[in-house]
Amino acid sequence: MLGGIWAAEAPAGGITVAENNEAEKNESVERRPADGTAGEPAAGWKPTAAAKTKATTFRWIAAALWAVAIAAEAVGIFWLLRQRVYVGEDGTLMRDPDTGLLEEQGVTAQFPQWAFITLLVLLVVIAALAITGSILWKKANRLDPARKSETVRFFVQNQLGAIIAIVAFLPLIILIFLNKDMDKGQKTTAGIVGIALAVLATVIGVDFTPPSVEQYTADQSTVIQLLGKDEVVWVDGGAVYHVCDEVSDIQTGSEKRTGTTAEAVEAGKSRLTLKFASELRTCGLAVPENADDIESALREIQAGQVDTLLPAPVWADPADAPIEVEDAAPSE
Repeated sequence: MLGGIWAAEAPAGGITVAENNEAEKNESVERRPADGTAGEPAAGWKPTAAAKTKATTFRWIAAALWAVAIAAEAVGIFWLLRQRVYVGEDGTLMRDPDTGLLEEQGVTAQFPQWAFITLLVLLVVIAALAITGSILWKKANRLDPARKSETVRFFVQNQLGAIIAIVAFLPLIILIFLNKDMDKGQKTTAGIVGIALAVLATVIGVDFTPPSVEQYTADQSTVIQLLGKDEVVWVDGGAVYHVCDEVSDIQTGSEKRTGTTAEAVEAGKSRLTLKFASELRTCGLAVPENADDIESALREIQAGQVDTLLPAPVWADPADAPIEVEDAAPSE
């Protein structure tokens, strides 16, 4: 089943990625190669077992690092910021006439220098833990992304690194500025360092171009309809995968690897190249007449526009179609 990419109720020639989510749940798509032989069924995009395992490992490590970062913040709040030394302890005892209590005049509390230096080190450690966790979490999301149609989960899963960075820094920074025992220089220095590290960790934690199941499914669907099967080519040093092995972009001397789109994602290739039309020509394969429209749609979908219509290939000669994909029956 190809995830119900082409639905009968969609405009002629395709269906939006968002509509694919519902069709995928209800209907199967009959796939037949153009020569009439039995077609291999293909599911909507799913990560490989190895990618799923690697993503889970990355997430557990990230969660552990974030937990240590928040624990370090707690140490700073509940222990380090409470440190103080008293200057002038040989002061004179005086009675406060308003309360009747004895007070030691001339004694002042100060934030010790060792605690100030330790606080600066602690801020750096929290930032390192938060940033490392965010990098691992984003790697996991590229191996095993969320669906963009699940809005809340998609946002939280992709921006969790930024959320954790805020949680790990904001309370500590506020209490630094509220600390009555720090002198002005200590408070200013610690505050500036804390804010700078918090901003850095938050920005690194934000995923500005988060992947989605819908994006990967659109790439997979395009590959299958252009080639007749879910098989692409890539090299270790590249960032994208290709439709055949004769294109110049992968003539680098590195080993050419062939596999499914899911295996390409597992290998760190985030998407199908948008130069697929020229690659098809280079490899002597048929190019659909609406290749430019497919490229534009893929560009928008890869940028996160899940409501974009992914056109079905239009072939000059129907015999050029490597596979026939029928429209799914309308959902009831």
